[in-house]
Amino acid sequence: MGGGPAGLRAAEVAASAGVQVELFDAKPSIGRKFLVAGRGGLNLTHSENIESFLGRYSGSMKDVDVWRSLLKDFSPADSVAWARELGIETFTARNGRIYPLEMKAAPLLRRWQERLRALGVQFSMKHRLTKLAPGTPHRLAFENGRTVSASAVVFALGGASWPQTGSDGAWTTSFDHLGIHIHPLEPANCGWECPWPAEVLALAEGKPLKNLRVRAGDETVDGELLITRYGLEGGAIYHLGRQLRMMEAPNLIMDFKPSFHSEELLAKLLQTNKQETLMERAKQAWKLSDGAYALLRSREVSDPRELANLAKSFPISLAGPRPLAEAISSAGGIDWKELDETLMLKRYSGLFAAGEMLDWEAPTGGYLMQGCLATGTRAGKGAAAWLRSFRPS
Repeated sequence: MGGGPAGLRAAEVAASAGVQVELFDAKPSIGRKFLVAGRGGLNLTHSENIESFLGRYSGSMKDVDVWRSLLKDFSPADSVAWARELGIETFTARNGRIYPLEMKAAPLLRRWQERLRALGVQFSMKHRLTKLAPGTPHRLAFENGRTVSASAVVFALGGASWPQTGSDGAWTTSFDHLGIHIHPLEPANCGWECPWPAEVLALAEGKPLKNLRVRAGDETVDGELLITRYGLEGGAIYHLGRQLRMMEAPNLIMDFKPSFHSEELLAKLLQTNKQETLMERAKQAWKLSDGAYALLRSREVSDPRELANLAKSFPISLAGPRPLAEAISSAGGIDWKELDETLMLKRYSGLFAAGEMLDWEAPTGGYLMQGCLATGTRAGKGAAAWLRSFRPS
């Protein structure tokens, strides 16, 4: 169930093991979110060392060894090799992210679907699940009136971000009725709202903040942000999203010049032409971007030392995350305690779950795609193994 990366990978693995597979999706075609995600260049995975890679995943499953096992089943290197088998060569960018040479999702999706068809996978589009009745066999009812019986089902119905692509989170109602513990779906990898003063927007709307060090609580990241009319977007705040959601009063501390100490900034400032305003001197001495200049200027600081300290520790209070529908991905989902090591629901033999349906999150940078491919691999293997041992009563 589900035509995103996790569902397609589960179908591929199960069909390769000789299982007869029918893939259902609510939309007229597969991979819609996959294609949207690839518009700016499909980030397939990441090249960093495995220990750092493992640290990118969080959620209700606290045992890092579970992700270690999942990524051993289907590692970042396996993702690259898998793409190559589909005829898609990749390259590693300077930031460690791995992309297809063509920087597009469509060619990979097209060749993936060709492989699935060659494996005998049947595609049934416009099949929105309306009812699930576990049993022997399991029964699925769809909005178009069709009902299907199956000995094993892999659910990969996504989270609730970009609902126009099909991942609207509607599945949570059916699983709630089955008594499955589901953590509420929340926006992850999303912008955060901040009520900017008019003078900041006039100078800085749409301007980037580059080479930042940003802290939320005890977590610090280096990266970039973008000032928008409603607040902030960008990789740095995406990485800090989970920490921010845990804070009663979410806030960021920005260091605009992480390569310098405040005393060094002060010395540079004191060497400038004192006939200019303090902020103009700071902009030149510190080579401030328009965005950083606008934010510092809004605080109306008149003392050079205070301004240098502010440039190293600029506080921003946030009102909250942007709506879930706008988020790149969602946090929350099925609690890992509901699943065994094959990603089968402990309460319902023969039912598996993968991808964003599970309660995990990761930042952008290839970790989301890798997580979907790895969990899809595990669920597909689990379903195939279950069917081999399945004996109806």
